[in-house]
Amino acid sequence: MLHINGALIVEGKYDKIHLSGVVDCPIIVTNGFSVFKNEETKSLIKWYANHGGITILTDSDSAGFKIRGYIKGIVPNGTVKNVYIPDIFGKEKRKLTPSAEGKLGVEGVDIAILKEAFEKAGVIGTPKPSGKRIERIDLFEDGFFGGKDSSAKRAMLLKKLDLPEKLSTSGLLDILNTALTYDEYKKLANEQNDEL
Repeated sequence: MLHINGALIVEGKYDKIHLSGVVDCPIIVTNGFSVFKNEETKSLIKWYANHGGITILTDSDSAGFKIRGYIKGIVPNGTVKNVYIPDIFGKEKRKLTPSAEGKLGVEGVDIAILKEAFEKAGVIGTPKPSGKRIERIDLFEDGFFGGKDSSAKRAMLLKKLDLPEKLSTSGLLDILNTALTYDEYKKLANEQNDEL
């Protein structure tokens, strides 16, 4: 059983079913884009954000990122952690066809991979030692942000770290600062730049 503080936010009921025997926290279902108009669900999310925090775990497709962004926007205060599943192509067992983008959603991802994603986000496991934080300027200097071919370099880094291709620069910084020390990041950046 994975101990998670506060509540876990997922998109659908099958995500909740998949995780209910794995995590020991309340699971709130957004019912996809319904959360945009459901005042009760929004109030519950805001309450948990200020009383223990929320962890957002959506699919790694466009819809998942849109829902994640909306939730972060309605919670200006409180604790919000983001867990990102890697881009895994396939289809869920219960579905006849893959999703529009061909990626597995939370319900189709193996529990071991989900556990790794929770660890990478710093939600469970031993936190990385504190020290110098990785900043936007580091991403810029290492060619992952704001420069020629930075999108391609950042895509390679995301793939190497098993993170979704649609992850924003801010999201990447959040994950890097929970999953790696500054020195580990610099080593990874130097290795990747040497490969190019």
